[in-house]
Amino acid sequence: MKYSFLNDYSEGGHQNILDALLSSNLEQLEGYGEDKYSLSAAEKIKKKLNCPEADIHFVTGGTQANLLCISSFLKPYESVIAAQTAHIEVHEAGAIEFTGHKINTYLGENGKISPEEIQYAVDFHYDEHMVVPRLVFISNSTELGTVYTKNELENISKICKKNNLYLYIDGARLGAAMLSKNNDLKFEDLCKYADAFYIGGTKNGALIGEAIVIINPELKSYFRYNMKQKGALPAKGRLLGIQFDVLFSDNLFFDLANHANKMAQKLANGLKAKGYSFFAEPITNQIFPILPNEIIQKLSKHFEFYVWSKFDENNSVLRLVCSWATKEEAVDAFLNFEALTKH
Repeated sequence: MKYSFLNDYSEGGHQNILDALLSSNLEQLEGYGEDKYSLSAAEKIKKKLNCPEADIHFVTGGTQANLLCISSFLKPYESVIAAQTAHIEVHEAGAIEFTGHKINTYLGENGKISPEEIQYAVDFHYDEHMVVPRLVFISNSTELGTVYTKNELENISKICKKNNLYLYIDGARLGAAMLSKNNDLKFEDLCKYADAFYIGGTKNGALIGEAIVIINPELKSYFRYNMKQKGALPAKGRLLGIQFDVLFSDNLFFDLANHANKMAQKLANGLKAKGYSFFAEPITNQIFPILPNEIIQKLSKHFEFYVWSKFDENNSVLRLVCSWATKEEAVDAFLNFEALTKH
């Protein structure tokens, strides 16, 4: 069986989560996220963020989180500013457009949009014949595994405040971003700069689930009504709350992200030592090495991974993703690919 570096959600959930779900299975609890575990998880997250005024909502996935937040925060004629590589633009099957909101995309650099592009979007849309840009969407880490520095996030926040824009952060891989060797953000800084964001559990040890964090008081009213209308208020909300209650106990959320990054960094260092370069700097759990097509073809017989894009006639960019559960021996085997591909 091939070992997979396709993504960070191939495995199930961390054993502590499975144990907690099993031990609480026959407890009779409140529904719709009002159970003691969901309330406890919300308090743990607020404490970790040092943000007691935050509203916390648990949902099943990142696309659901994005469409819920954007559809709730925006009026029908308002639009989203995002990089061309943004998840909402490329990998969500038009979910945001389906809720009635246009995405204004800009090139960005290394998966990150700039304050200048945001200002251009605002200036370009100037009358009632156009949509009104109202929300800036960024991902941390980005689709290319890069991260926003504190200075970058602060500058984006400033341009948003100047133009009366909301700043929303897709945190599907927020754990990987916060544990990146290049990160200089504190967890609580997110509440300082963003109006809302979500904390990804699906890609960091949970069976399923994300935690939406709403900071701006303007965005809090009736949010659960929007969740209910769009099928995101499950009767057994406990199943999500229990998982985040475990993830935010004993630093588990951050320990799991650190393991994923550590395995990816070992992969990156090993490939660098062999003389290979990268499409984007490898600093989180997603790395993008450039390898000869001949080697890629042979590697594909032993490992699962995405061929991200063509680089030139003889080389392509791979996406290799490590998870909270990636085995170090699998990383070693990949780095020893000369032995695997010699025939």
